[in-house]
Amino acid sequence: MSTLKIHTIETAPEGSKKLLNKSLKAFGMVPGLHGVLADSPETLDAYQKLHELFSNSSFNNEELTVVWQTINVEHGCHYCVPAHTGIAHMMKVDKNLTDALRNKTSIANEKLEILRNTTLAIVRNRGRISDADLKAFFDAGYHQQQVLEIILGLAQKTISNYTNHIANTPIDKPFKKFAWENEMQK
Repeated sequence: MSTLKIHTIETAPEGSKKLLNKSLKAFGMVPGLHGVLADSPETLDAYQKLHELFSNSSFNNEELTVVWQTINVEHGCHYCVPAHTGIAHMMKVDKNLTDALRNKTSIANEKLEILRNTTLAIVRNRGRISDADLKAFFDAGYHQQQVLEIILGLAQKTISNYTNHIANTPIDKPFKKFAWENEMQK
């Protein structure tokens, strides 16, 4: 059962109504996460801006998915893993990649595996990354810009993952077929 209210456009604080309409236009629905975040117009606005900024970063669709899902899986987010599986599907990301991310198995593409490992190192060590990990990231063809963009993606995912943990946000209907369970939920 959800512990936080999920707003509709009608029930949302005035400052969130325009933001929820933006969500409706972008997704054809108001995602449950956005409905929860709507209680704080500032937090919903920050989340939407971070999402837009990260989506427009230098990462391609596969790389965006690697960063998002790596963080979602590491944080054990029951809501975001299915949502980003569906989003990856819409972005035409290879199912083998999304399955590897969801199941914590090896990614066939070495560069994407290094991106996942670097993202994990940043998340697990709270931004303290070893010189060896950073060198491997740079040797794979990434640059300082992408290190900073991982941090941008982490800021976005921290808002969503933590909110969903507290709210126990129900999975939106379009993403229920991608439901995911992990050891944190058992």
